[in-house]
Amino acid sequence: MIPGRLLILSALICISANARNNPSPPLTAEQQSCVSKAHRSEKAGWIYIHVEGEAHDRGFQRGYLLAREITDSLHTTRVSWEHQTSMDWKWLVAQAAPMFLPKIDPEDLDEIDGMVDGLRAAGVASSREEMIAYNAYIELEGYWWPGELKKIKETPTENLVAVREGCSSFIATGSMTRDGNVVLGHNTMQSYDDVFPRIIEDIKPVRGHRILWQTSPGWIHSGTDFFITDAGLVGSETTIGSFEGFDTNAVPEFVRMRRATQDAGSIDEWCRIMRTGNNGGYANAWLLGDIHSKEIARLELGLKHIGFEKRRDGYFTGSNVAEDPKILRMETSADETDIRCSSVSRRVRWKQLMGESAGKIDLALARRFEADHFDSYRGRIQPSARTLCGHFDLDPEADKPWPGVPFGCCGTVDSKVVDASLAKQMAIEARWGSACGIPFVARKYLAAHPQFDWMEAILKDRPAQSWATFHAGE
Repeated sequence: MIPGRLLILSALICISANARNNPSPPLTAEQQSCVSKAHRSEKAGWIYIHVEGEAHDRGFQRGYLLAREITDSLHTTRVSWEHQTSMDWKWLVAQAAPMFLPKIDPEDLDEIDGMVDGLRAAGVASSREEMIAYNAYIELEGYWWPGELKKIKETPTENLVAVREGCSSFIATGSMTRDGNVVLGHNTMQSYDDVFPRIIEDIKPVRGHRILWQTSPGWIHSGTDFFITDAGLVGSETTIGSFEGFDTNAVPEFVRMRRATQDAGSIDEWCRIMRTGNNGGYANAWLLGDIHSKEIARLELGLKHIGFEKRRDGYFTGSNVAEDPKILRMETSADETDIRCSSVSRRVRWKQLMGESAGKIDLALARRFEADHFDSYRGRIQPSARTLCGHFDLDPEADKPWPGVPFGCCGTVDSKVVDASLAKQMAIEARWGSACGIPFVARKYLAAHPQFDWMEAILKDRPAQSWATFHAGE
């Protein structure tokens, strides 16, 4: 717990960004008591935040202490949405709230309401409806909107913008790892104009399991989906590429993911919660581990089909290619043999690395894997769209299906690893910025690639950062 003076300073920093235009009254005694149980700090490019208590209290703490970052993230999301779709952000909010509100459980909804109250206390105006759309943005933009656009334009599906696929992840156990227990690694590959998931959040709920995960400001779920819990579960995911399908009448992914991670005490229970009410939104291959049983699993959630494997010896990898044949052939348009594609090239590289590393995998190797620059298509070490540590911005060739243009403004923005020893301590290691440490300078990039000048107001630098360790309750 940080000293009281630093806690107050952190809160004042968040308030100051909005106080001039949105003056807010001093906190009540009850609000002060609520915020005093939470804290935030910054390290190696990350923002660490601890929230605890009942759902409304957790939301209030998050909204108040991250008010500045949430404001910036909402602005970035709005600008990106309106540019990519030509539709107003207010229109999206109006569409999302009626669709999702009836499917959000009372605890999650109470946390969202608490976050809106915390923002208001910090001088930031938002609403329940806006925070629902914001939390559901991945599935709205990538899964719901293509269907709506198809209706508007009467456009064949293959001509629509592809789901933004990214992330490189693996999980291993048994004879594959140095200590025989679970090792997990993950990096996030995304558009650089997106909201940056630079939050490490420690959630201590009154009911359910404690969570330490990576997330974005103002989300009640992870989004990048790298997490550990005090039940001994660890997990990550990679998007299933070239996927199509969305059920507006089912439960949003962000709700199911939060409930599974907080409520589940085993891999099977976590997967059962994720499958229940599946809407197809944010279709992922989930890599899961249990440090007590030393089991690992891969859950692939399409909309119509589900793939599930579990083992105590071996590995699973994720690179945006569906491994379940039903999902691959019937719910995606991917070609798993086209090594020119980033997803396929990275899939090949994962198999090479796993084959070379049996019995050796530990945290040090996990960090190396996530920063790997071997391009399987070109057959040489060269940072590119096709490497596990992705650099689409450095690649003169257009990667299909996403982003589909040369020098795409996207790539790897972080790296995280955990093994059983760290997980028992409720701790992870994380690196902000590219997994390899190559910095990204927005001004330099835009000068070289003026075709992306619409991003000028929202594109941010990613300086080189070092690895850092985070503990729940630090």
